[in-house]
Amino acid sequence: MKHFIVVCVIFWTCTYQVMSRTLSESSVAKTHEQWMSKHQRSYTDEAEKQKRFKIFMENLEYIEKFNNAENTSYKMGLNQFSDLTDQEFIASHTIKVSSPLVSDSSSDTIPLNLTGIPSNFDWRDKGAVTAVKDQGVCSSCWAFTSVAAIEGLVRIKTNKLISLSEQQLVDCNRENDGCHEGNMDVAFKYIITNQGIASEIDYPYEGSVETCRSKMKRPAVKISGFIDVTPNSEKHLLQAVATQPVSVYVAINDNFRQYRSGIFEGPCGTDLNHAVTVIGYGTSQDGTKYWLVKNSWSQGWGENGYMRLLRESGQPGGVCGLAKAPSYPTM
Repeated sequence: MKHFIVVCVIFWTCTYQVMSRTLSESSVAKTHEQWMSKHQRSYTDEAEKQKRFKIFMENLEYIEKFNNAENTSYKMGLNQFSDLTDQEFIASHTIKVSSPLVSDSSSDTIPLNLTGIPSNFDWRDKGAVTAVKDQGVCSSCWAFTSVAAIEGLVRIKTNKLISLSEQQLVDCNRENDGCHEGNMDVAFKYIITNQGIASEIDYPYEGSVETCRSKMKRPAVKISGFIDVTPNSEKHLLQAVATQPVSVYVAINDNFRQYRSGIFEGPCGTDLNHAVTVIGYGTSQDGTKYWLVKNSWSQGWGENGYMRLLRESGQPGGVCGLAKAPSYPTM
């Protein structure tokens, strides 16, 4: 039987549907060229291109095998990371999380009360979520989720949606480590001490650690404190998300980075190494509960930059550990 692969290109996005059990090298080479064009990828020489092509083909075969399996709640697909190995991706796009729970006088806990909380909720419907952003090769996810949580809070409190500056945190929040290590509570503490954070327009993102520029630090908004959600409790997280977008850590792996659509149920990594923002929750038509997660890997990843992640899985800390250490700012 002739092996083949169907590639669908719709405007600027590509959905790759693998229809064969094994992949011919010629069809994958064509797909790789199209992928390179879409993502504006080039290589230093032919040897590097062949190396990346081999990794690309292995990733595509892994995606095909997974998507052809039965009873999967989600699908994987090609994206901007498809010529990287899992080890390369972890090294270049994840963070070291040290002491994710920060004890501080500005932190507090909220008693559980789920009375009146809706069964489905999406902060995008309330205009409290800015467009999906792209952290690039800088592992600054901690800054992106800190900013996303504040952006949502500001919209809720003031009816203004302002895109805020991740770059200010990367450059100026010295207790965090720019493109390598970060903690959302530490970022919130910096913003409190600094008397606010600048807008993205005033202090735009560059994707690398630069000198802290005081002239660009004009505060657009201020926060007064932050709340650490009760650890390992999806019910407390549900209560928090119904109030505002919440910053969370997750443990990610190869499946997570190649997620395309559906309700992600793992497997995940073993260590918290990425940060995202929970902006809602819902229930699928078959009754599966999920979290709505905003990522910072551009709109080309996942469901236009978002993921639906299994909720109430029964796993300690939730799927990928997202309930281990959530937090959110206050005004």
